Amino acid sequence: MSRVDIEHVTKRYGSFAALDDVSITFNDGEFFGLLGPSGSGKTTLLRSIAGFITPDEGTISFDGEQVEAVPVHRRAIGMVFQSYALFPHLTIAENIGFGLDVRGVAREDIQKRVTEMLALVRLKGLEGRYPRQLSGGQQQRVALARALITRPKVLLLDEPLGALDRRLRQEMQVELKDIQRETGVTAIFVTHDQEEALTLSDRIAIIDQGRLIQVGAPHTVYERPANIFAANFLGDANVFHGTPVAEGLRLADGTVLATSKPSTGAAIVRPEKLTVTAGTQKIAGNSLAGEIIQAIYSGASVTYRIKTHVLGDVPLLAFIQNQTGDVLDTGAQVTVSWDRTQTIPVEP
Repeated sequence: MSRVDIEHVTKRYGSFAALDDVSITFNDGEFFGLLGPSGSGKTTLLRSIAGFITPDEGTISFDGEQVEAVPVHRRAIGMVFQSYALFPHLTIAENIGFGLDVRGVAREDIQKRVTEMLALVRLKGLEGRYPRQLSGGQQQRVALARALITRPKVLLLDEPLGALDRRLRQEMQVELKDIQRETGVTAIFVTHDQEEALTLSDRIAIIDQGRLIQVGAPHTVYERPANIFAANFLGDANVFHGTPVAEGLRLADGTVLATSKPSTGAAIVRPEKLTVTAGTQKIAGNSLAGEIIQAIYSGASVTYRIKTHVLGDVPLLAFIQNQTGDVLDTGAQVTVSWDRTQTIPVEP
């Protein structure tokens, strides 16, 4: 549908930089997730692309044409908000067709497009109902159909699934991705939900304090985070600090952790990469002795919080798939081990 280029965009509010020299490209037809904590700048970036906010510096281009001076209604964008913003006094068909109606499109053409959209979002037969008569998931699909009916070049989604419960949100993630693939629209969405970003995105960007921290495929960013902030924000991470040595990373007590590549003074290990074995024993690769201080059983898995001498009061997290049904007791002495390739050096 369209490629969006953000080049050196800065937006300030007084001395506060909501966006600080941001440059990024959203490729034609990709589903791109903007991920970051509250106040990081991700919504400011989305609203700048939409035209609701004018950057102080930099350029925004759609397919090579700058759009800073183009008003919102002429940018060929569609938007979906967390609140859906449906008109309660209009039927579903009227809500979906609203964007074409205000553009003066002929009635018969509106009806044809509304029928196509109802089929796309699987709401055929509900066109005569009102928003209050639909479930949250159905309302979300109406909002999506309304955004897509004008055939936008870019679809912008601001926490689109945030108002749904967990189970429905997971179902809608699949549907939203299917609809985006079917239409081929370039989609950029804001979320604070890590799982949602990993599930939906072709690529993601982690943003903090108005700056891009890391951009890449979800698998790459998760498995090879650029720094400790990225590692902790996208999932859980066990963080080790020490001194770089030839073998890897020497911790304060003298323990040396073998790393996947030369160390930078800090390294992370994801909880699911660890193996927990009852008893104290020497295991090839990286291993630490510890004591289980909490076991969190969730059916499909067990998360252990483990006290080790190298981390002191900071517990080591281990995420173990429930393959045997056994759960180690609190207070049990254990050995935590993992392969050197899973000790990932990161910037502090």
